[in-house]
Amino acid sequence: MISITAPIQPALDHVKRILFSPFSWEKWFVLGFCAFLAHLGEGGSYSYNGHTFDHTRLAGSSSAAEWMGAHLALVATLGALVLLLVLALTALFVWLGSRGAFMFLDGVARNRAAVAEPWTRFRTAGNDLFRFRLVLLLVFFGFFGLCAGAGYLFVLPVLRTQSFGHAALIPLVSVGGFLILGALAYLAVALLLMDFVVPIMYRRNLDVGQAWHVFRHEVLPGHAWRFAGFYLMTLLLWIPALVLAILTICLTCCVAILPYLSSVALLPITVFFRCYSLCFLEQFGDEWRIIEAEPAPEPAS
Repeated sequence: MISITAPIQPALDHVKRILFSPFSWEKWFVLGFCAFLAHLGEGGSYSYNGHTFDHTRLAGSSSAAEWMGAHLALVATLGALVLLLVLALTALFVWLGSRGAFMFLDGVARNRAAVAEPWTRFRTAGNDLFRFRLVLLLVFFGFFGLCAGAGYLFVLPVLRTQSFGHAALIPLVSVGGFLILGALAYLAVALLLMDFVVPIMYRRNLDVGQAWHVFRHEVLPGHAWRFAGFYLMTLLLWIPALVLAILTICLTCCVAILPYLSSVALLPITVFFRCYSLCFLEQFGDEWRIIEAEPAPEPAS
């Protein structure tokens, strides 16, 4: 019987065993570094220092528009360079995150903190995961671009007429619906990839394509609704996790929001959700037991 609640307690037990039995600052900082790498390339928030983007003021700035018109080639070149820089940084973060995903998984599964050895050992698997994630990201951006283009061609002209009848609703709902469906499909693939396909790659030493095949044919059939329930439970579990994260940030005087240090300070949350998906997967049979059992104590002589 596959349960969405039964893995919660084992996941909490693993968090206690990995991080607190015994407690080690060195282990926290090393495993936190692996967690930091694992979450690179997964997005984040951006701060603008409290300044809002004033479209009205921009539109009224004739001097800026005139300068851009007079230096159109320069503006286009700078824009292309910025775009290339963003793409390069995105690819770098996704590459580091793909290697880090295996490093963090290995640390949690084997209850250890190491960087150099797993970094080298998971080079092939990490690179394979990187290529898949990069293609997935490019496909989503391409789909988003098509939706944006369709909105520009079909929705914007109708909105400019200030007519909000059926003629405006049909293209608006169509483009918006396709965009939402595409975003949900991308999110589903990305979540299943990191939560279950990567552990399958790790457990059976497979590439991404082979691991997806195993997931679709050995794990998913007959259990699609249970995976939906798993993500619903994950969403509910994030409520107390966010409360704990806010308390940690407040108690550390906002030090816990700094890059890398946030991964260390919030490591129990990260380890728990990694363990939760692994414990959920273990319910499909002993062959999917990825977290190594705690060694039995040696008998007294």
